[in-house]
Amino acid sequence: MTTQLGSGIDIFLHPGDWYFGDRHTRIHTTLGSCISVTVWHPVLRLGGMCHYMLPGRGLEEELSARYGDDALQLLMAEIRQHGTHASDYEVKLFGGASMFEVGPQGSLVARRNIEAAEALVARHGLSVVARSLGGTGYRRLFFNIADGDVWVRQGESSSTAICTDKSGGVA
Repeated sequence: MTTQLGSGIDIFLHPGDWYFGDRHTRIHTTLGSCISVTVWHPVLRLGGMCHYMLPGRGLEEELSARYGDDALQLLMAEIRQHGTHASDYEVKLFGGASMFEVGPQGSLVARRNIEAAEALVARHGLSVVARSLGGTGYRRLFFNIADGDVWVRQGESSSTAICTDKSGGVA
């Protein structure tokens, strides 16, 4: 869903959606075992997000953002279309929660989605600056392309958490 706001547009991603926009764009979604990857160009203030459901596609011939490998290909094509390079972007990973009581191993789909996300960003040569992966309960994400901030609200808690970078700092 796209909503026109006085100061830009607000995009809601459903499972299998992706979007790439400029500094006038805010993207949000709700995740369970799915994964969202955000890409952000800090100089040009361009960025995008995908919300994929499964690591790889089945027998479909067209690219579909329902699958991690396709979703990353779609984001990479958009990056190239803007005349930029993937290495210029900051990447953040979210999701992969175990949503149901499935035992000590957690959700197989969630684990496979996380493994795929890590492998895909490595394959595309992307630098991950922050991640909030695994655990239990849903995540609500709010990505503001103007400043690259991604706010995460996790589970039933009323508290808002900011994802952390590799050093434990705020991202």
